[in-house]
Amino acid sequence: MRLELVPLPASDVDRSLAFYVDQVGFHLDHDVSPGNGMRVVQLTPPGSACSIVIGVGISAPDAAPVLNLHLVVNDVDAVRATLRRNGVDVSDVSDLGGIRYAYFSDPHGNSWALQQISART
Repeated sequence: MRLELVPLPASDVDRSLAFYVDQVGFHLDHDVSPGNGMRVVQLTPPGSACSIVIGVGISAPDAAPVLNLHLVVNDVDAVRATLRRNGVDVSDVSDLGGIRYAYFSDPHGNSWALQQISART
């Protein structure tokens, strides 16, 4: 079994698409409208085997946001700096016993943690 796709609620698909591609740096895999008013937008973080999907008809219009998705990174400071340059409101870095985190949310309240795990000795 492999986790390869996580649906996220988004009331404004174009706003979310711009956020994830232009500000966070996700790759747009596809943006299709198969009919009946449905729209499917799949995006993948750089280097990831797992994607997210947003769109119309993907989740209930009043669905709660998805919280604490983790993006594992090699250098949380560098990724945080890039996100800030791109206009993302990202927290300061905190160190929790060798695991470093920074946090941000998308325009619809779905929240993300950047996680850097120190090399194990």
